[in-house]
Amino acid sequence: MNIVKATLADADDIAKNNIAMAFESEKISLSEFIALDAVKNLINNPEKGFYLLIKENNRIIGQLMITYEWSDWRNTTIWWIQSVYVDPAFRKQGVFRSLYEYIQKLSKKNNVKVLRLYVHEQNKNAIKVYESLDMKKKSYVIYESVIT
Repeated sequence: MNIVKATLADADDIAKNNIAMAFESEKISLSEFIALDAVKNLINNPEKGFYLLIKENNRIIGQLMITYEWSDWRNTTIWWIQSVYVDPAFRKQGVFRSLYEYIQKLSKKNNVKVLRLYVHEQNKNAIKVYESLDMKKKSYVIYESVIT
């Protein structure tokens, strides 16, 4: 499977996949405008992160986003895996596994020591996939404050 970094030409399709993923995993309806603007923002500002894509016949069949966190405990950057989406027609065919293995290799090249992701506790299918890749559930609980 050929894995590439996303460009602005991919933004519309990535945003559509993000909308589908949010609804499928958490029943959240994202604004098309905000989703597209957010994807373009990340692609235009690589210091925030990047998207990786797997394409077949010029169509995205799998994607994920990497964002960065600085860890003063480890004196290193942690890569957060986010916006994971695999086209339903291509699930259980190793698409995410390929992306994950690619990220592992890329993280080693970039001296990144920790990969993290969060998943909605009801997203049992995703949890099974992550555990099958030897990812471990940690004891952290996420708190959030939305600033309006």
